[in-house]
Amino acid sequence: MKQMSMSKTLLAIVFLGFLSTQVKAQMPDDAIMMGKKQWCNGFTYMHSQWDKYWEGTLKRNNLNMGTVSTQSLMFMSVYGVSDKFNVMATVPYVWTHASAGTLHGLKGFQDFALDLKWEAISKDLGKAGKLSFFAVGGISTPLSHYENDFLPMSIGLGSTNVTGRLTADYQKGIFFVTLASAYVWRSNVKIDRTSYYTTELHNTNEVQMPNMINSNLNIGIRKKNLVAEAVLMNMTTLGGFDIRRNDMPFASNRMNSTSIGAHAKYFIPFVTNLELIGGADFVIDGGSIGLPKSRNVGQSQTFTAGLYYILSL
Repeated sequence: MKQMSMSKTLLAIVFLGFLSTQVKAQMPDDAIMMGKKQWCNGFTYMHSQWDKYWEGTLKRNNLNMGTVSTQSLMFMSVYGVSDKFNVMATVPYVWTHASAGTLHGLKGFQDFALDLKWEAISKDLGKAGKLSFFAVGGISTPLSHYENDFLPMSIGLGSTNVTGRLTADYQKGIFFVTLASAYVWRSNVKIDRTSYYTTELHNTNEVQMPNMINSNLNIGIRKKNLVAEAVLMNMTTLGGFDIRRNDMPFASNRMNSTSIGAHAKYFIPFVTNLELIGGADFVIDGGSIGLPKSRNVGQSQTFTAGLYYILSL
C-alpha cells in the first residue's frame, strides 16, 4: 500500500544570498512561517517498510511479498511572499520493492504539489503565551503516467487532489501544541483495464476515489535553533471498500491509518542557515486510542532525513 502520508521536509541547490539571522523551514501542517523574501530549498529522503498489513481490519502478513518498502527523494522549495503568506512546492521521486515473490517494484516521479499558507490570526496573550491560526490551500497532480493499478507496488494513486487545511498553534515559552486538520477532495482516476470489481462489477476504466481527512497533533519544544516534537497523525478515508481476502489492494480502498512518531529540526551552529531534518513514525491500530481502526494499509515504519538551506533575496 502506498504510504499516504510522508514526513515532508527537505539540500540547498541555489545560493543567491545569506541571512544574518536564523529562521526555520516550514511545512503545510506546522505553525512555522518563512519571512518576507526568504527562500528555502532542500531535499528529504524517506524510507518506509512493512511486512504486516491490515486486510480490512484483519492484521496479517503475506509471504508472497515479504517486506514491502517504499523510498523517496523529495525536493521542496518554499518562498515567503510576506511574513504572513508563503508558497510551497514539492516534487518527489519514488521507488518500491518487495523482498519476496514475483511482484516487481516501480519507480518514477510521483505528484507535484503546490500549497499556499496564510497566517490568518496571531494573538499575543502576554504571560499566557501566543495563539495563532493558519489556513492552507493546496493542489497536487501526477507528474508522470505511472501505473496506479498495481498496489502495493504502485508509486501513487494517480488522482488530482485539492486540499483545505486549518491549523491552530499555542506556544508558551519554548513549549507548543499544534493541531491541524485537512479535507482532501480527490478526482476520479483511470486504470488500464475496461472493467473491475469492488463490491459490484463496474464496466468502465474510471474509478471513483473517496475523499479523505488528514489530521495531526504535534507537541514539543520550539527554540531558536531546534524544534523537537512528538507527533500523532491520522488519515481517514470517507468511503471505499475493504481488500477482499487474499486479493490485491485497489486504488479506491478505504485506507485508514494512525501513526505516532518523533520529529526534529536542527540548525547547524557553524553553518549559517543550514538545517538538518530527522524523523521516525510507526503505524498503530487507531482503535486502541479511540480513533478509526487502521485498515487496508501496511503497518509501516518510516524514517526520514533531510537537509535544506534558507537564503534571503
